[in-house]
Amino acid sequence: MQKHVDTMEFIELTPGAEVKTTRHGWRAKCLQRLIRLELPVPRTVALPCDTVRAIAAGHAIDRDHLSEAFPSDFLVSVRSSPENPEWGGPGTVLNVGMNDSMLARLTESHGAEAAEALYLRFVQNYATHVDRLDPDMFAEEPGPGALERAMATYRQELDEGFPQDPVHQLAQVLRSMARAWEGTTARLLREAKGAPADAVLGLVVQQMALGIGPGLSGSGTIQFVDSVTGAQQITGRFRGQSQGRKRAVETLYLTRDPRGASLEEASPETFAKLQEFGDRCRIGLREEMQLEFAIENSDVAVIDAVRVVRSSRAAVRVAVRLAEQEIIPREDALLRVEPRALSELLHYQVDPRAPRDVLARGIAASPGAATGKLVFSAAAAQAAAARDERCILVRRETSPEDIRGMHASVAVLTERGGITSHAAVIARGLGLPCIVGCSEIQVNSRDRSLTGPKGRVFREGDLVTLDGSSGEVLVGEAAMLEPALDEGFQTLLHWADTVRDIGIRANADTPDDARTARMFEADGIGLCRTEHMFFDEDRLTVMREMIFADTPNDRRVALERLLPMQREDFKALFDIMAGQPVCIRLFDPPLHEFLPHGREGMRELAEALDRPLSEVTRRVEALSEFNPMLGMRGVRLGVTVPEIYDMQARAIFEATIEASENGAQVVPEIMIPLVSAQREVEIVKTRIDAVASAVKNERKADFTYRLGVMVETPRAALRAGEIAEHAAFLSFGTNDLTQMTYGLSRDDAGRFMSTYVNQGVYSEDPFHILDVEGVGELLLIGASRGRAARPNVTISVCGEHGGNPESIAFCRAAGMDYVSCSPFRVPVARLAAAHFALLAPRKGGPF
Repeated sequence: MQKHVDTMEFIELTPGAEVKTTRHGWRAKCLQRLIRLELPVPRTVALPCDTVRAIAAGHAIDRDHLSEAFPSDFLVSVRSSPENPEWGGPGTVLNVGMNDSMLARLTESHGAEAAEALYLRFVQNYATHVDRLDPDMFAEEPGPGALERAMATYRQELDEGFPQDPVHQLAQVLRSMARAWEGTTARLLREAKGAPADAVLGLVVQQMALGIGPGLSGSGTIQFVDSVTGAQQITGRFRGQSQGRKRAVETLYLTRDPRGASLEEASPETFAKLQEFGDRCRIGLREEMQLEFAIENSDVAVIDAVRVVRSSRAAVRVAVRLAEQEIIPREDALLRVEPRALSELLHYQVDPRAPRDVLARGIAASPGAATGKLVFSAAAAQAAAARDERCILVRRETSPEDIRGMHASVAVLTERGGITSHAAVIARGLGLPCIVGCSEIQVNSRDRSLTGPKGRVFREGDLVTLDGSSGEVLVGEAAMLEPALDEGFQTLLHWADTVRDIGIRANADTPDDARTARMFEADGIGLCRTEHMFFDEDRLTVMREMIFADTPNDRRVALERLLPMQREDFKALFDIMAGQPVCIRLFDPPLHEFLPHGREGMRELAEALDRPLSEVTRRVEALSEFNPMLGMRGVRLGVTVPEIYDMQARAIFEATIEASENGAQVVPEIMIPLVSAQREVEIVKTRIDAVASAVKNERKADFTYRLGVMVETPRAALRAGEIAEHAAFLSFGTNDLTQMTYGLSRDDAGRFMSTYVNQGVYSEDPFHILDVEGVGELLLIGASRGRAARPNVTISVCGEHGGNPESIAFCRAAGMDYVSCSPFRVPVARLAAAHFALLAPRKGGPF
């Protein structure tokens, strides 16, 4: 036996009704707000979630109570109303209550064609969604005899005529929608959108506004901002006498348009009324809304309203405009823009409205989009740039030798790699769109070709577009949207700076990087990787001469040629940053990265150095290491080949003096990489202090500097207390620290990382989002022990995690002074820091 719902609970939407989003859903609450704004909303009742769930569980509906809600001859629509609109829900059912009697009435008032079209649409909807009959049997368009044929098909399939009782129809529609929500497929779909497993559904039943009649009638939607650009612009559609008529004949433009008739011309009063409704919603709901409306004999009814779907650039413009109009406070404007969305505004983007021919998909490693001709080597990229041709560098994976090619390219694509692979890190620093780990392609550098899915082959010179925001490789040239670094963007970030309480610096290796950092108003440079300065052709030969030197004195001779180049590098950074802090990491990579590995390259090096090929080959082999990332690099070079650090320290100090003479006082920060023991710091610090004294005496000038340590080994984090005794700052390099903590290669982890995340081994890629349980604990231990030994020590993070909002939240909660990230991630970090300051204020005030 069926259990009856003793009280068919529902509530009519009135200004004072007790409607809650958690019980009745977002649509019911939104409609109530429209009613409070005195918009002409048809009579509407809302069924709460517990009633809907009881119906889905099989409880019979109290027909008498239900019939009291509407007149005996009613037409209504039924819409879903979950707590969150993103969760979806069953589709709307229109014209419930349509029957033979109503057909006769509407035929008399609106004509047979319109009445039969309404009836046919309802029969088709009811048959397929309520009775679950085959949709193909009810697909006929309105026309002579279509209604009779649909009725005959219905009777043939169910052995009974189409139900004529409006209350019965409504009860069946409610039951069908309630059960559809509880279905397995529907549950999985909404959980994929972030809905909890126990998410519930409300339903709203609304008297139909038919939008048909002898005068101006129809239905449509209207919004007052462009969804892509955010510009104030009326968009939408209006279809006169739309139900059952062909759209091509019925559609009107909303505003005056040379292409055809418009609603604004047909009825200026009605158009003005819709504009007024939009203004009421903007002020009363504090949001840009899209209105769904119906017009019958020039009378307007507002059926529904939803928040305007918008792109990232539109979200910024709308939020700032609402705040400037004092409709919302600035704090609300900041919180309405997702920090990650800002990265899309900094670069060209593929227009979402344009068609796409997707060749392959990989990991979106650096945002933005670019179109160019495929090249498969750094030399080819440089040659293309010399011809003023835009090119995209494709490699199986990049190495430091490819940096010149990356500079010459407009985008980078690699078959291998992860989010913190060499290509990804460098591309983000350069602001280049980049896709890595694109395993759907096979790169053949020898043939200068790539093969995609289904055997599609592309060769050097072919045109493609890389969408680094979505990770898609597109065939040919795609339509683009320009960067949106407009006044609204700048205004939003300035508001963010007034509330954030953690510093945001940039990782910058070149003057161009520093200028980008200044453009995005970073609080300084948190990491300058000096090794990237040595890969220019005029320096690479000198660097190789130094590597091949047999004695310390010979190394000094070679390094003296590099000294003025380094000095100019650092002076340029100091001048651009104009007194802001600049943290320079001393030389870090293993020396073998500066040497060729192929026989042809070694032959060229032998000619350049005027040495026998056999000697060059032996030296290259001698410098090779089984695991170079854990070998002779970082501070280990500073201890065993101290002349390198001596030269760099001198270059920094001489640049400091010269830059201070030209402008703001410069206090350089010198960072020792890959430290694992206190004694390493002592040895390097002694030599750097000696160089500083020598430069002061030689130049008859005084300056100050800060010496710190890059904490990127687990041992350094654990021994941070004793290391901090000799360091003014500790900066956690989370890229290497994650790599060493996990025992993972950040260049190779992309091959299996998605499998690990999908199977729950890791909740997220630890190179993308900071692992707070493992690596994060090392950060907390290091920061705590460092501050215990030296309370005024500066603590920061300078790995790529510094630009990740979740990681910034952890660093801020841990009490770190600043984070540093790629220049193009600085805006994201600034806004994310503001979000966290607004949502969870911390003690200690601004940074």
